[in-house]
This record gives sequence, structure tokens and C-alpha cells, in this order.
Amino acid sequence: METLLALLVGFLTAAGIYMMLNLNLVRFMFGLVLISNAANFTILAAGRYEGAVPALVPEGLKTVTTSVANGLPQALILTAIVISFGILAFSVVLILRTYQELGTVRSDRMRIADTTDYAPKATAPDGQGASEVAGS
Repeated sequence: METLLALLVGFLTAAGIYMMLNLNLVRFMFGLVLISNAANFTILAAGRYEGAVPALVPEGLKTVTTSVANGLPQALILTAIVISFGILAFSVVLILRTYQELGTVRSDRMRIADTTDYAPKATAPDGQGASEVAGS
């Protein structure tokens, strides 16, 4: 079971990195989701998943007599799922707003859509910068 889980984590990580290297922001977001799922499976594997029964104490006993599942990795994974869902929702809204403003979701075309002028400031005839001339 651990070998299968390790292969799944490796595949999800590789697929997530491959998708995050794409220029399309939607594919980047899906790669982010795959990597977060790979992290969840890593936590599950670190907790030595055995498929045991839940940790319920039978009536009349003070402790559990059989092997039980470890609840800590499950709690960590649940917390990670909630956090990754929040990040996913934020990413979807951010990509939607980016598409509305720029008309594209490809990161290489976003600089072309940018209308801000990043040209260096012109120098004054005496060689001083324009900001130095304006400040005097």
C-alpha cells in the first residue's frame, strides 16, 4: 500500500509541476490543486495508513483493545483540504478578474496588455534626472 501511495504522490507532484510550468493561468491553478493533493497524500503516508477501524472505545472498557487508525494525520489532512479550497476559491476569482481586466489568461500576453509605461525617466539637458530637476 505504501508503494502505491508513494507512486501516486510522485505522479501527482510531477503532473502538478508540469501544469504549473504552463503559461496558462487556469492550468497553473490545476497544477496547484494537484500539488496540494500530493501533499495531503504525503501526510497520509507519513501517518502509516493501515485502514484500521476508527478509535472507538467499546462500552465498559477504558482503552481500545484493537489496532486503530491514527487520527492526527486525518485531522491535518482535513485542515489542509479546507486551506487548499480557500486558496482555490481565491485563485479562481483572481483569474476571473484578470481575464475581465486584461482579456487573457496567458501570462506571456499579460505584459502586452499592460498599458503602464515602464520607460526610464528622461534626463534634463544638463545631465540630471528629471526627478532631480523637478525637486529643485
